[in-house]
Amino acid sequence: MSDRHISQHFETLAIHAGNTADPLTGAVVPPIYQVSTYKQDGVGGLRGGYEYSRSANPTRTALEENLAALEGGRRGLAFASGLAAEDCLLRTLLAPGDHVVIPNDAYGGTFRLFAKVVARWGVEWSVADTSDPAAVRAAITPKTKVIWVETPSNPLLGITDIAAVAQVARDAGARLVVDNTFATPYLQQPLSLGADVVVHSLTKYMGGHSDVVGGALIAADAELGEELAFHQNAMGAVAGPFDSWLVLRGTKTLSVRMDRHSENATKIADMLTRHPRVTSVLYPGLPEHPGHEVAAKQMRAFGGMISFRVEGGEEAAVEVCNRAQVFTLGESLGGVESLIEHPGRMTHASVAGSALEVPADLVRLSVGIENAEDLVEDLKQALDR
Repeated sequence: MSDRHISQHFETLAIHAGNTADPLTGAVVPPIYQVSTYKQDGVGGLRGGYEYSRSANPTRTALEENLAALEGGRRGLAFASGLAAEDCLLRTLLAPGDHVVIPNDAYGGTFRLFAKVVARWGVEWSVADTSDPAAVRAAITPKTKVIWVETPSNPLLGITDIAAVAQVARDAGARLVVDNTFATPYLQQPLSLGADVVVHSLTKYMGGHSDVVGGALIAADAELGEELAFHQNAMGAVAGPFDSWLVLRGTKTLSVRMDRHSENATKIADMLTRHPRVTSVLYPGLPEHPGHEVAAKQMRAFGGMISFRVEGGEEAAVEVCNRAQVFTLGESLGGVESLIEHPGRMTHASVAGSALEVPADLVRLSVGIENAEDLVEDLKQALDR
């Protein structure tokens, strides 16, 4: 893709990769091709390679080229949701009887996909602490085909050494998949560290404005990218033109937003570590975080997600969520507005009773880009009885 050679600097790629001027009008923003089918120049004569928008759509193509450039991959694919992307990936890489190593701290929807859907297909899975490469190695079986990692993880903000686990995967002949939703390619690029595929919920930071649902896969290998594209077309859970356009708009400002998210989160984490009602703060930017050194090595900054535990147990945590005023009580994350939630009752209710069950006194924050002082004061009043 010629756009990728404009610059190796992320901020420039984010604005220009995939965003070529419209050849008809010169429009600097790719049009929304809200169309299902395309006139062919004779039977089998596809104009620009387009025949039907499930197979390809110019607006989606622009986004997919942008995503591939930002992650440094060979092929990017955009889906209707993050879980649609994960489903396509798993059905491409796995067959009945195969085995997957999943993290002991993962998004509840990902766990549900493995435990309630993929398992019924005859795929086995086991849990490992992916922050410990030795634990990952110990969980591998002769049938292991995929090692799945989230870093930072959701919701406990665990950090995995991607390069180290990539070596473990290579030694086992398995593929390493990294969910890069929390970090985004601006803060972290797993493919450059040895991962085979990156997964995104585009709903989150990539879209960035809480107005779109989408998912993505970016493959390091062109052949695997082709396999994924075949399954995407065969299964059909593609991103629509308008959703693709919204995410493409979002990636242009990703760098400046992530800088602000990270700056605000650092200030909030510092306040929380000093608050008497907070018993633990989980943020990789804190020197005392067990994954701090690894995060500093493989990330540009530490992101906008924070979790913390409060004295008084589950009801106290729920009370903090309910008392917040600037922070909006809601699921999801990564928008410009700050969100607060109780993972045990909300995003991670599906892992209750499993090895991935989260602490009942845990509160998760998605720190937005509002004024940091307002956010700090809001949390203080929510914590103070």
